[in-house]
Amino acid sequence: MRRAGFFRRLSALCRKETVQILRDPSSIVIAFVLPVVMLFIFGYGIKLDSSSILIGLGNEDRGEESHRFVEALKGSPYLTIVKTGSRAELGEALKAGRIRGFVVLPSDFTQRLKRAGDTAPLQVVTDGSEPNTAAFVENFVRGAWMTWQQQRAADSGIKPRTGITVEPRFWFNPSAESRNYIVPGSITVIMTVIGALLTSLVIAREWERGTMEALLASPITRFELLLSKLLPYYALGMTSMLFCVMAAVGMLHTPFRGSLFALCLVSTFFLFSALGLGLLLSTITRNQFNAAQGALNAAFLPAVMLSGFVYEIRSMPQLVQVVTYFLPARYFVSAMQTMFQA
Repeated sequence: MRRAGFFRRLSALCRKETVQILRDPSSIVIAFVLPVVMLFIFGYGIKLDSSSILIGLGNEDRGEESHRFVEALKGSPYLTIVKTGSRAELGEALKAGRIRGFVVLPSDFTQRLKRAGDTAPLQVVTDGSEPNTAAFVENFVRGAWMTWQQQRAADSGIKPRTGITVEPRFWFNPSAESRNYIVPGSITVIMTVIGALLTSLVIAREWERGTMEALLASPITRFELLLSKLLPYYALGMTSMLFCVMAAVGMLHTPFRGSLFALCLVSTFFLFSALGLGLLLSTITRNQFNAAQGALNAAFLPAVMLSGFVYEIRSMPQLVQVVTYFLPARYFVSAMQTMFQA
């Protein structure tokens, strides 16, 4: 009898909460509209690939070899020459942020290249305030230089010394597109925010509407009340999760290679942690606005900064690394990226 009464009261409370969800359009917007908007912002707005870096060119040599190298530089799919001029002009453009670096060919470039035993150096200047972009500029120019050297040797009938041939192969994310890495991680951030937002309003709403006193006067227990607040929003959150995965695969063309059962299982554990966070904030604040603000800050910032989604955890200070072990988002990011890329 006691167990039958528990299920009867729980089903009644869940039915009440479901009716409130259907009558409140904000929950539908949070569960279905907001995730898609955030997913498209992450998928299209954030890009870690440097496929077209703007650089300048200063060609102080008018020889044949310098023109050939310039053509090879222009043919690189990773570099776009947008400005030519003197060193001073290119330096000003770099300071103004119009270019990310520039290449200078000295006036004796062709002569020194044709001289036996001599070297023909070129200058590459980048902005060190952005180390990643500076490294990209250096590597891409070096790659264009090596390709041009091989082509020049082939045109001259000289067989270049290969020694070691490097053939890169990517075991995970073979297309090497950052979107395939960003979208799974962004789903973690989205579901952290959505889960916390959905339940951050439920208890506070009861207090603001004056219905909490009626619930407290009823024979339900605290466990039944909290469970009835979690279960309907768990179903809504799981539907939102599957909706995000379908949008990622169908609209953003992110390949999903994992198991749907594993996805649902991992998402269940993670979603309950996010829903529990929102429920805790709603219980403490008793105000919908304050609870929503607290949920955004407590869910979004740790999920982005400390989950390994954007920043490598091993590069963080030791104390911060210890803190990340207590964040569910850390494990969910790894699980989602594995299921999408493995």
